[in-house]
Amino acid sequence: MAFRAVDIIMKKRGSPLEPKGQELSRQELEFLIKGYVAGEIPDYQIAAWLMAVYFNGMTFDETAALTSVMLHSGRVMDHHHTDIPGLTGPFVDKHSTGGVGDKISLPLAPIVAACHLPFGKVQIPMMSGRALGHTGGTLDKLESIEGYRVGLQVEEFQRLIASTGFAMTGQTQDVVPADRLLYALRDVTATVESIPLITASILSKKVAEGSDGLVFDVKYGSGAFMKTKEDAQRLAESLVGTAKAMGKKATALITSMASPLGRKIGNFLEIEETIECLQGRGPADVMELTYALAVQMLLLGQEISQVVGTERLSADQALERCQEALSSGRALELFLQNVRDQGGHPERLMEQVGQRRSPFRREVHATQDGFLQLDAFKLGLAGVHLGVGRNRTEDAVCPDAGMILHKVQGDKVAAGDLIMEVFGQNEACLEPALALIQEAATYASQKPQEPQLIYKEIH
Repeated sequence: MAFRAVDIIMKKRGSPLEPKGQELSRQELEFLIKGYVAGEIPDYQIAAWLMAVYFNGMTFDETAALTSVMLHSGRVMDHHHTDIPGLTGPFVDKHSTGGVGDKISLPLAPIVAACHLPFGKVQIPMMSGRALGHTGGTLDKLESIEGYRVGLQVEEFQRLIASTGFAMTGQTQDVVPADRLLYALRDVTATVESIPLITASILSKKVAEGSDGLVFDVKYGSGAFMKTKEDAQRLAESLVGTAKAMGKKATALITSMASPLGRKIGNFLEIEETIECLQGRGPADVMELTYALAVQMLLLGQEISQVVGTERLSADQALERCQEALSSGRALELFLQNVRDQGGHPERLMEQVGQRRSPFRREVHATQDGFLQLDAFKLGLAGVHLGVGRNRTEDAVCPDAGMILHKVQGDKVAAGDLIMEVFGQNEACLEPALALIQEAATYASQKPQEPQLIYKEIH
């Protein structure tokens, strides 16, 4: 059957008699996406289709079909059929929808990889992204480690997973090219905030990296992409439902991003806080979320491995394994081994912890007495000015820019107390950043009720 792009657009757009449009078939989606990647369907027609999806949505099956088509627009990794010794799986990864101070992937991967389990070990193929807008990027944080390489070829990526239990890489040109094209077009056509399109974008990359199971950290609040619990739940249900429709095991946690995670915001600063976590002295909120996600990854690995009977771990037992992996020092050893594996210098890194700072520094002091409240979104925007993040994908970031929080959300402060150190990429960036930081810091006369860090699990 011959397809025309305009007919597919009309079908999804709908009409006065059928305002919600119709579900598209896999064949129709394949025609659109393959044609776009090949340059045979122009931007303006794909833009029209994106807007139709934005307003009319997609079913789980339709989203799964779109995800699969995008996935197969490029190379898909298969870790189960290689001759690499030790690459055994189960392969489980975690994805966060992004936030401020969110360095959870960095301590999470070595903790999970260090756990000894009845079925062996979970292996983590982690394909991460870069900062864009107010949200940080795992790749930028890793590249703040001198010499660290994130552009791994597939075979090297697999060898490192086999030897260390995890590896960190970026999206290569041959992995999900459809997503790179569609995301750029969504960004300029005001169609980013579409749950089916977000779902297909996230899942196509995560399935392409070869994971059997996925744990999603879906954030809500001022510093998150989804501002309300309800929107975050809709996205979490879409991610889990679509993943299952594609034959993957999946779980999601809905978590708060009303205020920043941890006490350090910035690329190298978050590497520092990762090391503090792995040394057993990390901030309580970072450790709570890290352990919660780690437990879900271990339980998914157990489910994928089809463990039954007396060897099956409970959630409490999985948590004990995670805590032991950290207290024994194995998780820190694996993190430093990964640094070495990917071109960094662990000894040099440890020497820089607590010492490496931008010379362009300011202090922020409380302007009045009260209970401190910090708006994550405004602090994230301040980070963009400082050089932590970027407005456009081609912008450079500064590894040593960022903020150290001496007081955090809910702390009682007196006027004049030091609440934050601020580090910029240059002198000129400090003033606009400080103006946003002053807006982000407000003071309440009574201690505000904090939202639960972990609101809900979606299975």
